[in-house]
Amino acid sequence: MAITYELLHTCKQTGARYGILHTPHGDFETPIFMPVGTKATVKTLENQEIKEVSDGLILGNTYHLWLEPGDDIVQLHGGIRGFSKWDGALLTDSGGFQVFSLSDIRKITEEGVEFRHHKSGAKLFMSPEDSIRIQHNLGADIIMSFDECPPFDSPYDYMKQSIDRTIRWAKRGLDAHNHPDTQALFGIVQGGPFIDLRTHCAEELINMDFPGYSIGGLSVGETKEEMYRVLDEVTPILPESKPRYLMGVGTPDDIIEGVIRGIDMFDCVNPTRMARHGSAMTSQGRIPIKNKIYEKDLSPLDTECDCKVCTTYTKSYLRHLFKSEEYLGPRLISYHNLYFLKNLMKNIRNAIQNDQLGDFKANFFSKYYK
Repeated sequence: MAITYELLHTCKQTGARYGILHTPHGDFETPIFMPVGTKATVKTLENQEIKEVSDGLILGNTYHLWLEPGDDIVQLHGGIRGFSKWDGALLTDSGGFQVFSLSDIRKITEEGVEFRHHKSGAKLFMSPEDSIRIQHNLGADIIMSFDECPPFDSPYDYMKQSIDRTIRWAKRGLDAHNHPDTQALFGIVQGGPFIDLRTHCAEELINMDFPGYSIGGLSVGETKEEMYRVLDEVTPILPESKPRYLMGVGTPDDIIEGVIRGIDMFDCVNPTRMARHGSAMTSQGRIPIKNKIYEKDLSPLDTECDCKVCTTYTKSYLRHLFKSEEYLGPRLISYHNLYFLKNLMKNIRNAIQNDQLGDFKANFFSKYYK
């Protein structure tokens, strides 16, 4: 198998897991947050900076790289790793989320999905087999099954049809996957808010014996309470000996709550997207750096952070960069936000090993929400 998971400790306070994810391009302590490099780049950062603000495992986006420059061109370079000169580990999504979220005109059939290019409007088609083939060309260590991610509030009958199709697509993708020794294919549990559908989907995927399992269709507009309820019910079903990946979740509070509910892996575009709009994650909560209150503020972005942004620049200077529309502003806040999450994950792992994650959560939230 391309990847394996080693469970090393369970927090006595919370039941959260500490382990090691073994991949062809490195071993990674979990829980882990994975920065998103949508188009073979984590926006605004170069590879050395990405190494400084991540644990060495990042994402690529199948849909976007398929359309531009094309997975065939990426393959010519030896995959994303050769294309972008990233020498760490990689995970790619299936392309399914973008197919369903970016295109207004689509037609879902048993064979796959017909949809429109999100820029040109050209007709496109993707099947489970197409998704696996593209991901083979992209060359990530961990790849995803092609699934449908329906709106969280979809009616029960539609959600039932959707997860049954997702299960069939997962089997087709598994049959098309011929690189299990170099690429690990994860199954994706869908089902919206319906616990019986989530349970059925999880059980069917477990029977297919994937090397890891993702939980999809969350953080898509539902309340936090709804998301946590789904995790409370679904995560315990998943095999203890395999990694559990919560897709598209990356705020500090949701990460901590997810870890407590047994999640090992997280990703989200939120840290860098927030940064491009001038919003910083800090130990004292979110800071909208463009606000006038920071015009003469000579303090660092976060007094508890030792990243090069916080140890070098003032809030006043960072505000100036954004007000002047200088490119350096989004770069620096992107760097800080990802460093902040990397450090958060390190502290979470330490708290788990010391059986103190509940105490860590209470202390973190007391400052983050003050």
